[in-house]
Amino acid sequence: MAILTTIAGAPLFTTTQEALNWAMTNSCTGYHTHNHQGQTGYMGCSNHLQASGMPLNSNAPNPAPPPMQSNVPTASSSGSSGGGGGGGY
Repeated sequence: MAILTTIAGAPLFTTTQEALNWAMTNSCTGYHTHNHQGQTGYMGCSNHLQASGMPLNSNAPNPAPPPMQSNVPTASSSGSSGGGGGGGY
């Protein structure tokens, strides 16, 4: 097996057969291509997300996680208000 490089942990091979063999042992099918230093390389699985578990643009920052939900009860707007009536103008 000749590996050109790895991208997001998935190997990039010099032949389609190597990529297909890798795919078969990693529970996917097919292959897709990447260009590495001017050479076409072949990666197992039909797309990059399947091969590596990461989108192709894995250098992009991860989105911020959603804000934490608090289980602390919030003030209720029900109940009586002690504010009086209007001002008699």
